[in-house]
Amino acid sequence: MSKGNGKSEVQKADLDAGHELAAGSDDGDSIATAAASGESAAVESELQKVKAERDALLDRLARAQAEFENARRRAGKEQQESRDYAVADALKSLLPVVDSLERALQVKSDGSELRSGVELIHKQLQAALAKLSVNPIVAQGEPFDPRYHEAIEMVETSAVPDHQVIEELQRGYKFKDRLLRPAMVKVAKNSGK
Repeated sequence: MSKGNGKSEVQKADLDAGHELAAGSDDGDSIATAAASGESAAVESELQKVKAERDALLDRLARAQAEFENARRRAGKEQQESRDYAVADALKSLLPVVDSLERALQVKSDGSELRSGVELIHKQLQAALAKLSVNPIVAQGEPFDPRYHEAIEMVETSAVPDHQVIEELQRGYKFKDRLLRPAMVKVAKNSGK
């Protein structure tokens, strides 16, 4: 080893290594910057994925809530219709009682007490039916309407206009807007017109 230089070979080696490290640290900074940039892009990409997934889940949630609300409304409507039809079927069983009472009222007899009792029952029953939204169909003197009247007989006459109901044989009834039973009627046939 020569000492003339004042530096040993070890020092030269250390100095060379330091230069290499210094040169490497520049490369390391650029690598670190590139790595950070790559991590940032990866994080940004992951963030975008999570946002898209969140948006998709929120959309699915909104659709599921809308479907649930529609199903709830549909079930409520079906329950109401089911109740209405159940009541309508129950009311149909009361109609023969009304018919019998009306026939009893048409009988002419001396039993005025019996008649007044039957009239009272008839009024009570009609009131109960009206409270349940059961209403009689007006037929006598009205034009024939096949939606509400059932023609039992056509009667030749010139006393009333053609296709007018001249006699009601059995009263018809509606429950709300639904026909329970059509009125059975005799209809005028006026050939003179």
